[in-house]
Parts: sequence; structure tokens; C-alpha cells
Amino acid sequence: MATAILLHPSTPHDYHRIISSELVIPSDPQISIPVGILACQRKYIDLIGPFWKYYREEPVLHVQLHDTVVFPEGGGQPTDIGTVTLKADGSPWQVLQAKRHGGHAVHYIRIKDGDVEAAVRAFSPGAEVTVALGEEGYERRYDHVCFSFRFGESRLNIPTLSWSLTSYPSPCYVEIPRGMTPDEILSIQTEANRLVFEGRKVHVEVDELNHEQERSSEVAKTETGRAIGKALPDDYTGGIKRVIVIDGVDRNPCCGTHLPSIHNLQLFLIPHTEALSRASTTTARLYFLAGPRLIAYLTSTQNVVAQAASILSCGPPLVPERLSQVVEERKKADKRVGDLEGELAEHIAKSLLEQSSKIAPEESAKCAASHLHRVDDGTNALGFLSAIASSIANQAGQHLGGRPYLFVLSSSPSTQTQTSSSTVLVIGNDEKSVKQVGDALKAKLGIKGGGKGPRWSGKWTGVWKATKENAIIGEILNDVQK
Repeated sequence: MATAILLHPSTPHDYHRIISSELVIPSDPQISIPVGILACQRKYIDLIGPFWKYYREEPVLHVQLHDTVVFPEGGGQPTDIGTVTLKADGSPWQVLQAKRHGGHAVHYIRIKDGDVEAAVRAFSPGAEVTVALGEEGYERRYDHVCFSFRFGESRLNIPTLSWSLTSYPSPCYVEIPRGMTPDEILSIQTEANRLVFEGRKVHVEVDELNHEQERSSEVAKTETGRAIGKALPDDYTGGIKRVIVIDGVDRNPCCGTHLPSIHNLQLFLIPHTEALSRASTTTARLYFLAGPRLIAYLTSTQNVVAQAASILSCGPPLVPERLSQVVEERKKADKRVGDLEGELAEHIAKSLLEQSSKIAPEESAKCAASHLHRVDDGTNALGFLSAIASSIANQAGQHLGGRPYLFVLSSSPSTQTQTSSSTVLVIGNDEKSVKQVGDALKAKLGIKGGGKGPRWSGKWTGVWKATKENAIIGEILNDVQK
């Protein structure tokens, strides 16, 4: 068996390019480098170290460093996680997250054993530290950097309204002004993978930020007034303008982290779009996968297909055909069951009515009242009881003439527990009597339900016992007949 080893990519010397002659990365360790030219934004991951799980309820310390490889959350990209190691004693401290405060990255470091004073002393100004992502942090970063490339806007003139880097391993998506045809989706996927196979390079260009110019420039909008992309955050004070360039493909402002090349980032577009309706317009989401998520998706999909093939006793290519057969057979079986239940309901209704019609002549004006309890493990017990009720209504005139009638139908599963649910249905040709019985069932058995006209239905929770529940229903019917 062959084994593939994914090496951590190195960063080319021309990946990070400072365009401005006046922009210099601060070398004074007392000065915090602004977001835009942090180490995590200047080069790809080189520093790997240990990492541990953490508990969110523990206190954290906010720490600002001279420079960092931990990316602070922003621009749609989630935060990195990692470890800060003190050079003084070699003690590691967990970085739970990093956030941008103005133009600077602030690390949220877990305080060990809740000792705040010890943590503050450890990270006193001037303390030297080493920052690492750790293996888990590296995998998290690698997942994030796989989703920062755009092809549809330049190839099909379809602007990106927004995008979402969803939680792993769900597909990410871009929001676009309209749905796309399968041919358009295929064309983007084909073109993107062609560029991937060519191994187009990626580099970063940084320049000084002209705040007045940026604020005066308007964000592009669609015909309906929807903004295309986002402007620079109002609270950003770093003074850095950062542009990501994919050689010959794309050029866009972005604060996130990127691979130095798009090779080995094969793209797969989910071959459909999801329509989103808003107050004045309709947009669509196009889902896609790349990098580790694509591998996870293919692996899980293959496992699902293999399991389905095993269950259906066929080869994977035959799964769709065999599933169609199973669905068709299920439809036919459901129809047969429905037909048989209909016949059974008519037979039960006839039996109940015949028993109720066998009375002495002097009781002919008395209400025909009876209770039937069934054991039913079906998924639609109320549906079957309703079928019996309909058959009773259809046959009542034949067997009872104009005599008033009232029937309580109930069913419970064969195996019962204290949480089991039993179904109760009351039918009759006198609405007043039906309501009277329904109210009595609520009061004496605690059945929850209601009804209107000649029907009342409800649910009862617990173990249905003939010696108790059936007896109480019998007493209720006797009271109605008096």
C-alpha cells in the first residue's frame, strides 16, 4: 500500500512584496506590527509546535505581541489557534483565539489554573516568546487558506455578493445575484482546475493605506442596490493596504492568509445552486469544496455509496438503479397495505355495528355506544382509526337506521412503557354526546385532545391497561346512555 505524505509548503522569496518605498516592517520589539504585515500574512506556515484542547469557561489574558503567526479573525476568515512559549522558562500557553483590535492582533491566552497574577507577570512587557500553530492549528489554517480564490466573476461576469467559510467539513459557498446553469457551473469548475494544474503562483502586495481615498471610493452595487463585497472596516487603524494576486487570474484586496500557489487545490462545485428570496430580490448560493474538505467529502461520499451498495447487495454503480427499484416496490407495498387496511376497517366497522344493532325492541331509541381497543404498531394509528370511523359513518344507516350512536376507538403499541403514546378517537352522530365523552376522557383519564362536530381525538401517555383504562371508558359510555 502506497502512502502519501503532505509536506508543509515553504514560502517563495517573492511571495510577500512591499510596494511602497516608505513602508517598513517595525524591527523594534516594543512596537506591535499592524495587521496587514503580520508574520502570518507575510509568509506561509513554517513554525509548528504542540497544541492542547481547552475549556471555554476558563479565564483568558489579552496579549499583544511584536509579531505573530496566529491570524486574527477577520475578513470572513476564522481565527487561528496555537501556542505561545515563554523563552524564560519554556512554559507553553494556549492561544484560544486572536482578534483584531483596531489595527493590532490581540491574543486570547488561557490562564493556567485561573492564576491571573501569575499570567500577568509571565507576559510582562518585554518578555520574549515563541509563537507556534501546532499540528491542529496547522490543519485548521490549511483548511482556511483553501477557500480564498475567485474565478466566476472574471470568467462569467457574475459578481460575488458575499461568501462564507463554514465550519469544517461543510461545503463553503459564495452568494451570487442569480442561479447558474449546470453548464456554467461545469465551465467554472473546468477552468479553475485548469489553472490549478498549471500551478498559478500567488503573491501579496502591501502598500500604505490612504484612508481618505478608501472612504471616498464607493462600494460597487448590483442593479437592485445590493453591495458587491465589503469596504474596509471602519475600525481598522493599521494603515496597510493588502492585495492578493493570483498570477494572470485575480487581483483583490484581502487580509487573510493564502497559499503561495494554487497547485493541488482541485476545486469541486456542488452541481446546483440554492435560491435565496429577500424582500426585493432573489440571490443564489453556489457551494464548493477544495483542499482537505474535498478529500473529506469524497471519502464520506464513497463510504456512503459503499454502505448503500452492501445493503442493496449490488455494486456501487448499480446503487441508483437498485434504489429506484426499492422505492417503486415500497410504493406498491404501501398501496397494498392501504387497500388491506381499508378492507379491514370496513370489516371492523360492520362487526361493531352488527353487535350494536342486537338490542331488545324496548331499547331501540337508546344510543348505541361501544368501545373498541386495538393493539397497533403502525406508524399512523390515528389514520387507521379514522378509516374505521369513516366506514362506521357509511354503514350506520344500514345497520342502525336513524338510531343515535357513539363509538370510542383506541389503540396502543404492543410494547409499552411509561412514555408510550396511545391514540383515542370518539365518533358519533350527536355532537353534544361526542363533546360530553371527550370532556369526560380529559377529566377522568387525562387524555389531551380536542375536536369539532362529530369527531374528537386525543393522545394518552403511559401503559394502557384493559382493567383500568377500558373500564373507565365503559363507565363514561354508560353515563351517556342513561
